[in-house]
Amino acid sequence: MMHSTHADTLSVAVAANVQFAFDDLKEEFKKQTGHDLKGVFNSSGKFVSQIINGAPFDVFMSADMDFPNSLYQQGFTITAPKIYAYGSLVLWTTKNLDLQSWQSLLQSDKVQKIAIANPKTAPYGKETIRVLKFYKLDVVLEPRFVYAESISQADQYIHSGVVDLGFTAKSVVVSSKMQGKGQWIELPANSYTPIAQGVVILKHGQENAPQASQQFYDFLSSAKAKAILQKNGYAVP
Repeated sequence: MMHSTHADTLSVAVAANVQFAFDDLKEEFKKQTGHDLKGVFNSSGKFVSQIINGAPFDVFMSADMDFPNSLYQQGFTITAPKIYAYGSLVLWTTKNLDLQSWQSLLQSDKVQKIAIANPKTAPYGKETIRVLKFYKLDVVLEPRFVYAESISQADQYIHSGVVDLGFTAKSVVVSSKMQGKGQWIELPANSYTPIAQGVVILKHGQENAPQASQQFYDFLSSAKAKAILQKNGYAVP
């Protein structure tokens, strides 16, 4: 990729689970193109309503394919969503709990509060419910759920010890900021749908920074970007 004649600052709506990986992506993209990325972090569902209501984002990195797809179908994007990463779910605690027998632990007296991202707006929350349904734990555990607006809010609850444990993205617990804090266990891949995360260029990006938006969209499929995402706990297409 070549440096452009002038540097743009792209405004990127970033699903909360990508927060830590985004710092590395941003640095590498700037090195390659000269363009800056300004990331805003929230749950994917929240972004959809903001984008429909005219929020000036250039690119949207979602935590799933459904949310960007609905924007594409409504004409808010210039591209169909492309998968840039596959996310995994983990159970994480900063308390002294043994996660090996996590299903019985969740039902025990040791666990009163469980953080979960809102399944209506956060794809990781939706898949967490799928895991719990798979193990027939969703109904029995519901009274213990503490719903968070997004994965990053769920992380705050877990990290600060407001809850006993919670469900989050593997990308969070392997990040340099959170590494070694508490303990975590990866949830069995057969208990939920792999979390395919899609990126789209939005109308605003095409109108305001078409070249830089396209470069970032392409950059996410590059070997460098894939290596960053893998280092941050994602599988890549």
